[in-house]
Amino acid sequence: MAQRIEFSQTGGPEVLQLVETSVAAPGAGEVRVRHHAVGLNFIDIYFRTGLYPAPSLPSGLGTEAAGVVEAVGEGVEHLAVGDRVAYAQGPLGAYAEERVIAADHVVALPDGVTFETAAAAMLKGLTVQYLLRQTYPLQGGETILFHAAAGGVGSIACQWARALGVKLIGTVSSPEKAALAERNGAWATIDYTREDVVERVRELTAGEMCDVVYDSVGKYTWETSLDCLRKRGLMVSFGNASGPVEGVNIGILNQKGALYVTRPSLNGYADTRERLESMCIDLFAMLESGEVTIDIGQRFPLADAGKAQQALADRQTTGSTILLP
Repeated sequence: MAQRIEFSQTGGPEVLQLVETSVAAPGAGEVRVRHHAVGLNFIDIYFRTGLYPAPSLPSGLGTEAAGVVEAVGEGVEHLAVGDRVAYAQGPLGAYAEERVIAADHVVALPDGVTFETAAAAMLKGLTVQYLLRQTYPLQGGETILFHAAAGGVGSIACQWARALGVKLIGTVSSPEKAALAERNGAWATIDYTREDVVERVRELTAGEMCDVVYDSVGKYTWETSLDCLRKRGLMVSFGNASGPVEGVNIGILNQKGALYVTRPSLNGYADTRERLESMCIDLFAMLESGEVTIDIGQRFPLADAGKAQQALADRQTTGSTILLP
């Protein structure tokens, strides 16, 4: 038997329950992993609230964890019992002491990456990898705007952008978060609670504006993000922290300068084991080189998953947050 977090109805953090469950032997193409650390991400809240529907209820939660392989199903050749591993893609169920998961979603961890670092970095780090290296392959010298620059994804993006020679302007909600983003490599920060984001971008760029805007906030920042782009710039909308973007007239892209827009996701890029492993090689190289370090700002017991999600939703966290089974 193993403990895991489940929810039987959508709603607030109170719907999350810690339950005992049996863990089956892995089938063909699967592995059983005992978790040492579990990642916490905003997408977990989307599933809990019903913004993203779970396949069925009751449901597990979470898509990211790191641990040790305890059993291997038939046909699995790239992993063995005892391997240190991590994963970042579903199905839901990572909020657990132990689980069975498709082996194609699981990668071996290099010795230089700890379980906690992997659990905090896999989803966020692979997100930054596709954002900066694939959605718009940054070459160095570009100026970009990255919302929520002191958060888990933003903290990694600041460091990775600095390593690439990119000027990252980060939006934050306090002087403390501005200082954190700047320590992580942000070229400049904008406190959106005190400053006009568009005007400040215009000042910082001498009117040139940004090549790319990376927006995980959604509804509340959509128009602001578009206004921060130069002509033919790219708007990358990759999250909905304030709610989904709705009712958009596509003609606004022309009005604001023949802009481009995309709505990517990790599953859209890491859609094969080969692509996933290639992306992980890039991420792990950044982690092992020290060019990207993972700030784990909060650790919660697995049983306190609801409290952890509330802290994340209330923007009371910095860096990454993990759950410890």
